[in-house]
Amino acid sequence: MGMHKANAADGKRAISALGDKTLKQWDLETGEVLHTFTGESRMTTCGFAPDGVTIVAGDASGRVHFLRLEGSDGE
Repeated sequence: MGMHKANAADGKRAISALGDKTLKQWDLETGEVLHTFTGESRMTTCGFAPDGVTIVAGDASGRVHFLRLEGSDGE
């Protein structure tokens, strides 16, 4: 299992697909996990959409997931 990580354009956050069924959003300044999302299959890739508040992730079953971060302004 591998890990895939992507940084947000604001340089303050990152998202990681840890090769298990989770995605984690990180605060890059503190190293704190802000959110954990759990899917049905192993997460294999992830990234931020250009709006900065939508996470796009792919899993081992071939599904693509779009997660919108509520309360985020993308700034």
